[in-house]
Amino acid sequence: MASVPTLVLVHGAWHGPWCWDLVIERLSGVDIRTIALPSSGHDPSKLGDLYNDAEIVRSVVADVDGPVVVCAHSYGGAPVTEALVSMGKVRHLVYLCAWQGNVGDSLLGARHGIPPPWWEMHEAEGYIDPLRPREIFYGDVDPATAKAAIARLGHQSLAAVSQPLTQASWRNISSTYVICEKDLAIPPATQEQMARRAHRVERLDTSHSPFLSQPSRVADILRNELRVAAAN
Repeated sequence: MASVPTLVLVHGAWHGPWCWDLVIERLSGVDIRTIALPSSGHDPSKLGDLYNDAEIVRSVVADVDGPVVVCAHSYGGAPVTEALVSMGKVRHLVYLCAWQGNVGDSLLGARHGIPPPWWEMHEAEGYIDPLRPREIFYGDVDPATAKAAIARLGHQSLAAVSQPLTQASWRNISSTYVICEKDLAIPPATQEQMARRAHRVERLDTSHSPFLSQPSRVADILRNELRVAAAN
């Protein structure tokens, strides 16, 4: 019998591994690794960049014995895309309303250098904060859970969203894109375009944070992806 892959979870901008807790609770029996990306944190002077993030993604995956499925949320898709081109043990990628960019793309560059109106820019200090996170990230999350999440948000490195991808792992690793149809952070139309690069597409009737609003549904999708990857 083929071994069930280890699941590696990569959070998005401003967040941390904590955002996956409700999903992890619903994935009993699965070997799971979470990653704390250096580009997100509470000390602006210590934030890393896209390539630092990619390095830690690569390191965590390299440390796993056996096959791996990697799930990235939002910005987390960028370091995952950058990191895993030569990692043969990675069986599948899951982009959860995530950035599935191409070589030369950056998040800010995709907007022609114009930040979204909900980004509070601190250019001199090199970081970004989110404005209106309740509305943008957690529109369908229950109030108490959303309040707790907002309290844990950090700063996000400006460099990380400005630097271009130098390689694209989805070109040689199969992928699933999960479109979140009520997302106000990454417009669904943008997700639809990126999803054309994926081998399979799933849809959730959620905001940008389905790991908080529909954790059971996210867990079901991931468990199925692990089953498929184990069988292939």
